[in-house]
Amino acid sequence: MSLKTVLILLGLALATIFALVCVLLTRERTPRTCQHLPPEQEDIEDGRSLVFADLTPEEMSQVVRYLQGHLGVPLVDASRAKPSDNCIASVDLQVPAKAEVLRFLDGGGARPPREALAVLYFGNQPDPNITEFVVGPLPTPAYHRDVTVQKYGGKVPYHRRPVTGKEYMDINALIQRELKKAPRFLTACCESDGTNLVILTTAPRGFKSGDRMTWFVLFHNVAGTGYYLSPVGLEVLVDHGDLHVSRWQLHQVFYNGQYFASTVDLEQQFVSGALDVIRLQQPRGDAVLGSMKPRRPAGSPGPLQFEPQGPRYHLRDNRITFQGWSIAFGMNPNTGPRLFDIRYRGERIVYELSLQEALALYGSNCPGGMSTRYLDGSFGIGRFAYELVQGLDCPYTATYVDRHYLVETDTPKTNQNSLCIFEHDSALPLRRHFSDSQSFYYGGLRKNTLVIRTISTLINYDYIWDFMFHGSGAVEVRVHATGYISSSFFHGQGTDYGNRVGPHTLGTMHLHHIHYKVDLDVDGQLNSLETQDMEYEFVKDPWSTQNTIERPYLRRERLEKEDEAAFPLNVPMPRYLSFVSPNPNKWDHPRSYRIQIISFAGKHLPTSSSMERSISWGRYQLAVTRRKEEEPTSTSIYNQNDPWTPTVTFADFINNETITNEDLVAWITVGFLHVPHAEDIPNTVTVGNGVGFFLRPYNYFNEDPSVDSSDSVYFSSEQDVGSCGTNPLACLSFAAACAPHLPPFHFGGFFNL
Repeated sequence: MSLKTVLILLGLALATIFALVCVLLTRERTPRTCQHLPPEQEDIEDGRSLVFADLTPEEMSQVVRYLQGHLGVPLVDASRAKPSDNCIASVDLQVPAKAEVLRFLDGGGARPPREALAVLYFGNQPDPNITEFVVGPLPTPAYHRDVTVQKYGGKVPYHRRPVTGKEYMDINALIQRELKKAPRFLTACCESDGTNLVILTTAPRGFKSGDRMTWFVLFHNVAGTGYYLSPVGLEVLVDHGDLHVSRWQLHQVFYNGQYFASTVDLEQQFVSGALDVIRLQQPRGDAVLGSMKPRRPAGSPGPLQFEPQGPRYHLRDNRITFQGWSIAFGMNPNTGPRLFDIRYRGERIVYELSLQEALALYGSNCPGGMSTRYLDGSFGIGRFAYELVQGLDCPYTATYVDRHYLVETDTPKTNQNSLCIFEHDSALPLRRHFSDSQSFYYGGLRKNTLVIRTISTLINYDYIWDFMFHGSGAVEVRVHATGYISSSFFHGQGTDYGNRVGPHTLGTMHLHHIHYKVDLDVDGQLNSLETQDMEYEFVKDPWSTQNTIERPYLRRERLEKEDEAAFPLNVPMPRYLSFVSPNPNKWDHPRSYRIQIISFAGKHLPTSSSMERSISWGRYQLAVTRRKEEEPTSTSIYNQNDPWTPTVTFADFINNETITNEDLVAWITVGFLHVPHAEDIPNTVTVGNGVGFFLRPYNYFNEDPSVDSSDSVYFSSEQDVGSCGTNPLACLSFAAACAPHLPPFHFGGFFNL
């Protein structure tokens, strides 16, 4: 064998050895894929929670087909229905009566029949009106009954119906026709022929019952960014109350502080030189105010939360279980997220926890802004909860759930991945102590929380709705506001109503007030309301009687009437307020849950306002009333377009009935005043713009229930803290030495618009 051959073979052998070493080293550096373990099963779910489940698309379609065949009137698909047509406006779950549900869940009674609530607009009849039908039983409907008079005390007038997408399209077509009558003005003011301008609705629509007259604000429309920051100074008032679209008319025009009878009048004033025009250029590209496109290339990824052994919660149908918690969840297309039958350790704490309404009330020196009081339930808080972006809206590895709805169409729609569920490590101890005297030890527990989240995009604003469940037995409810501010054209004394945030853009002041229903059942349905707060008493010290001590003491009070339990907004209320059971804990205190509100609400609309009664829930930061089946919600989607004669008036719920040992409901208002500023561009940030409340156990248990958590950590100075058997934290280096399996990123939220 030649020397050359030997050298070649030796080189090949060395290369092979080097390759094997590289493979071994690479294998050593590459973490294994995390192996998911099945979550602990809770002995609660047996399908009973389906009594609260949202309708399936198949059930919605069955209801539509039934109504089309059994009402005896022509029905037009709402997506193309004119005001003079009959149409199905929406179909949603008819939640059974509480007594029926509890007989089924707790008493071994029959399952309540599954029913739907269908809202119909009857425009094609002598007395146009809104009618609500209960349709059942599902999945094969065989009956329907009109519940409108039962619910509202009479027929619902047709003018109270929410504005449909088709109605907005017809209004836009009218405005475009009217804009063509002012071509020279539009060219001068906006570099436009009108087609690159977009309209934004305001609400309510007039000043008295029966009005359907809306101010629309015009903005430059720029692809890829929020038009809400580019007002052109032009606003138009449209009367669209007639059943016949051909009779609608543009009633008035506003431009830069002046009012005109029509676009023809506006054009004539401009041509004659009597109109002062602010000449705006069409915004272009990334230079437009409010662009959210990144200004820097992507950097290294930030921290990633993952579950080394898979999710520790369990999801089946519409029920989630997690470390003693059990929650049934759903989504109302109008009012948004709703939770039922919330239990901890097998005991029901809350029967219903649901969002009721979101109010945004604006100030401005432009007509559109100054008249805006959005009641977002009438637009669709649940309907406009779109697909969530994994890794940003929720953790990448969260569980994402589809939601279905049928609104303004005969065909069910699906918002894919529009609700997420995840366990959140808040990077904060739930409790801890380091002992540095007598004996040396450390004990603690991480604050891991189950989160149910959805996000609603309501025109310009995005509301993040969170429901959180803590290991201490506490429930936390929180909402954050983000998205774009709404704006007016800056003119005159505009800064009396906000801050200038662009060359011609006024960020208009507004308040966000959010209302929730909390039907607490603390150790049973029969509860009372107790307050506790501190006072000082001045006493002589008992050991010498020569000195005075200012001693704090606890003042306890049982509230007996609803009027006592209605706490006005922004007025100090007792620091401790609890739903109490007649049953004591081990220490002879009533088993209770405390309501703790975190809010920075603005001022409520004066009660002298003609529309105040439609939002009278906003008078109170907390009101506790006796639960009644005929008072299921604090407001109505019909209140937006007729706030002067509200369909539901919450203030009427409070009529001084007794609240001692009764089934009670807490109605909670949270919110904040928002004065937009430069840092709200491009978007309002969530930091500092979050409010909510807690439901906290107060003598409900005999000790903190989290002591039973398997996540607890304890070690002393005499133990080997690096031992996995002693300290669970020492196990993490092995348990977490794996790579999470991240599915490919996907987003389909644009396909269902």
